[in-house]
Amino acid sequence: MPFAQLVIGSPGSGKSTYCDGMQQFMSAIGRKCSVVNLDPANDHTSYPCALDVRDLVSLEEIMAEEELGPNGGVLYALEELENNIEWLEQGLGRLGVLHLTDSYVLTLPSLYISTLLLSLRAMLQMDLPHLNVLTKIDNLSTYAPLPFNLDYYTEVHDLTYLSPHLATESPILKNPKFERLNKAIIELVEDFGLVGFETLAVEDKKSMMVLLQAVDRAGGYAFGSAEGANDTIWQVAMREGTATMDIKDVQERWIDAKDEYDDRQRREWEEEAKARDTPSLTEDNDDEDEDDLEEMERQAPSSGVKVVRRT
Repeated sequence: MPFAQLVIGSPGSGKSTYCDGMQQFMSAIGRKCSVVNLDPANDHTSYPCALDVRDLVSLEEIMAEEELGPNGGVLYALEELENNIEWLEQGLGRLGVLHLTDSYVLTLPSLYISTLLLSLRAMLQMDLPHLNVLTKIDNLSTYAPLPFNLDYYTEVHDLTYLSPHLATESPILKNPKFERLNKAIIELVEDFGLVGFETLAVEDKKSMMVLLQAVDRAGGYAFGSAEGANDTIWQVAMREGTATMDIKDVQERWIDAKDEYDDRQRREWEEEAKARDTPSLTEDNDDEDEDDLEEMERQAPSSGVKVVRRT
């Protein structure tokens, strides 16, 4: 049974980068993976698409034929896809949603609260296994320091602590009307208690591994049978959930001690590169043995027996 990730998110949240990186990662660990493009405006992908909505309808064609703008064209394309949903259902199996958000939203309280509301709406409306993901987490150290630790944002702790920071973000947010609106939104999000976030640094192997384990649990893949009896070590590790990285580890790796971790990782890569370039001791011994054997054959006296080789 195929398991599918429906990747959604606002522009610039890293959807294409994620699909490219996850396709490479899953291929590297020996798991079958296909990518489906559902963006009628995406005319260039760096990965092969098993299904492409542009084979059904493209944004350029809609805008030209129906005289629509970009937003209207996208809505028209989605309606066209809905009318031909059998085309899509044939290529998909068990579906889970991955909602990506640029971690930059953590730097502005108003953006963070808006993201919470958007994430909650998506979870309620789509009614599917759902994961919210803060992408580009490795960029957080380049922004102004956050007023709270990372776990406050990923686990959505008491949001009333954000109210003073909202007031200092912009003078207009001090208006009593906005204060009441923000309070109502905060109460709504907290009453549902559904929203939480995973984190992702797409170029980091461990970060990808931890996220894929969360996706596998949400979609049901982790509870199914193995794809085959000859699973690789990576596949077994992914299925059994041996990779762990809690939010405190993420905080230390990408915010508190990012430079130290980057330096250590750089040295490890350099050592691995040197190891690949240096011939192993076994190879040297094999070459020496072959040379010794050839020398012995040249020096050995004739036994008087002529060996006839079968041709």
